[in-house]
Amino acid sequence: MSGHSKWSSIKHKKGAADAKRGQRFTKLAKAITVAAREGGGDVDANPSLATAVQKARDESMPKANIERAIDRGTGEGADAEVVERIQFEGYGPGGAAILVEALTDNRNRTSAEVRHAFTRHGGNLGEPGSVAWMFETVGEVVVDGQGLSEDDLIVAIDAGASDVVEDGGKLRVTADPADLTAVRQALTGEGIEVESVGLVTEPTNTVEVAESEAGTLIKLLDAIEDQDDVNEVHANFDIPEEVLERIAG
Repeated sequence: MSGHSKWSSIKHKKGAADAKRGQRFTKLAKAITVAAREGGGDVDANPSLATAVQKARDESMPKANIERAIDRGTGEGADAEVVERIQFEGYGPGGAAILVEALTDNRNRTSAEVRHAFTRHGGNLGEPGSVAWMFETVGEVVVDGQGLSEDDLIVAIDAGASDVVEDGGKLRVTADPADLTAVRQALTGEGIEVESVGLVTEPTNTVEVAESEAGTLIKLLDAIEDQDDVNEVHANFDIPEEVLERIAG
């Protein structure tokens, strides 16, 4: 699990996400709408939509809200909106690479807000392509590891999966996004219950960030995530979990 994923998990456990649930629902609905518009409204055939819907379910978004967001994306909703996906790249304290995905109806507004967050908290917004090469998007299927071993998931490898890793009691199967549907079908065909399916963006390498700079970096990431138009933030830092726990309070 990347450093940023650990930080997100720690914040969620401490209830930080609940304090801003209304804002989070708005962001999740926007992500669902854009994914449906770009790849269609069938969750099983659209990995990006599957990811967005799974995140919404994890946050307990009502089913009706999810369905309305999909309808907006497919043009069936009465309140369809024009939203585009844009990406920002930069560096934070300690040399951590930061990749930001935003969903916006006003590119200029969003660019100004993200730039301000970087500048105010010791970061530098870079040119397109400056850090994107340090990240990769992979397909991910997560199953409950209880009673299963990595050998039990050999069918996933046969279907195109690239790796199976145990992570906190779960078995995480990764694959090229193009093979994700086949991998999921291979697992369910063997009677293995799938907990989640989707796309994840991960760093291909990590940067160790000193504790003296960790707090400033986390403030930068939180400031970026707090922007209404920001959907996802990815970073390649390596900070010990105990340090992240202290920062979270």
